[in-house]
Amino acid sequence: MSRISKKEKAVAIAQILEELYPEVPIPLDHKDPYTLLVAVLLSAQCTDARVNKVTPHLFELADNPYDMANVAVEDIKAIIRPCGLSPRKSQAISDLSNILINQYGGEVPPDMAALETLPGVGHKTASVVMSQAFGEPAFPVDTHIHRLAYRWTLSTGKNVEKTEADLKRLFPKEIWNKLHLQIIYFGRAYCPARGHDPYQCPICSKYGRKTMFE
Repeated sequence: MSRISKKEKAVAIAQILEELYPEVPIPLDHKDPYTLLVAVLLSAQCTDARVNKVTPHLFELADNPYDMANVAVEDIKAIIRPCGLSPRKSQAISDLSNILINQYGGEVPPDMAALETLPGVGHKTASVVMSQAFGEPAFPVDTHIHRLAYRWTLSTGKNVEKTEADLKRLFPKEIWNKLHLQIIYFGRAYCPARGHDPYQCPICSKYGRKTMFE
């Protein structure tokens, strides 16, 4: 493989992803920014598929901060237990619902810094909400995107913060919101963490780290 710059590689990878995934539905079922926020919070250390099985029961009970604030934390915990970390997540859902009521008129603020102050909401969760609920350019980096960026030599893999900065520098802002979903879908189908054959991968076979083949 001839040497190409990271920028050139990024262009080529974006083209492959666009060909494979011209449409990328949001993986977590939701109807508005609040239900997306709760779903993303629940997805920490849990699969999207499991979250989507749990949230219909939770949102039947309460699908807005006003109703959720009136639900006992123990009742929230009982419903979301299959998602793991239920004591912490149930308390965070209750607390952030009260904060949204008291500080934001019951609305999810379309502001990254404000979102990051909410209980249980880290930078990645806030980035997902900003991009998927409000259409603001963001590049949420989870462990899967972090892993693929390293495999494709787009980042050093030092930490997710460095990976996010590297990807934002390499790809144009107007495709960030779609691209991060394309990478997630691609990783699941072609580039899993285990049992991965780089020679059969449409991207790793062309642009993967040399050490993957040694």
